[in-house]
Amino acid sequence: MPVFAANLSTLFTEIPFIERFAAARKAGFDHVEIQFPYELGINEIAEQLQLHRQQLTLINLPAGNWAAGERGIACHADRREEFRQGVQQALKYANALKIPCLNCLAGITPSNQPYYDCEKIFLQNLTYAADIFKESGINLLIEAINTCDIPGFWLNNSRQAFEIIDKLDKLNAAFQYDVYHMQIMEGNLIHTLEENLSKIGHIQIADVPGRHEPGTGEINFPNLFKALDTMGYSGVISLEYNPAGQTVDGLHWLSHTD
Repeated sequence: MPVFAANLSTLFTEIPFIERFAAARKAGFDHVEIQFPYELGINEIAEQLQLHRQQLTLINLPAGNWAAGERGIACHADRREEFRQGVQQALKYANALKIPCLNCLAGITPSNQPYYDCEKIFLQNLTYAADIFKESGINLLIEAINTCDIPGFWLNNSRQAFEIIDKLDKLNAAFQYDVYHMQIMEGNLIHTLEENLSKIGHIQIADVPGRHEPGTGEINFPNLFKALDTMGYSGVISLEYNPAGQTVDGLHWLSHTD
């Protein structure tokens, strides 16, 4: 049976953020995720995790000015120092909260940068981050994002992501496979997972279209979960979807994953 994590940035949004740890525990989640935890203090998060006996499995590196539409800076040539500062900030959270994985968003392609310049900068930044994280036993993840939701996002398909992982050649670097984004960009989910499981360090799920809970769209999640069990995937699967209604009302699908 898969181990599921509740992404507290997308689930239980009907209540204040600090109350979502308790709501996730009540719903049965031992594992949680937060996209960007930096507005919360480390001690504040630690208190909630200890109180509700939960593991924080993943956070993202700082990704620029999210409110202004930025979606990562790791491929931006003029943001190298800001990226390194973000690496250090994320590392503080990861070390203090025992977070095993940190996810890096490449960002939207700068209008004045050719593709291969973006790749060069991205690889340089990833090398820096992977080496820093290795000292603390932390895994670095990269994520491909669909270009329908975020036009111009530089890293946007699994082939591209696996090529980056190969070129990076770091034992603590892997691909965060987001089922929602990859269904939109390329489909063929189970085959891609089977062929590349050794390079996949984490999985996130949401149905298509709508980015709602499993069972609301076109993806056959029972088949997907069965295939992952057969493959021997032992990582966490994060629920990073936007509930179609109240979060708890939409969790009934979990009872069919045994």
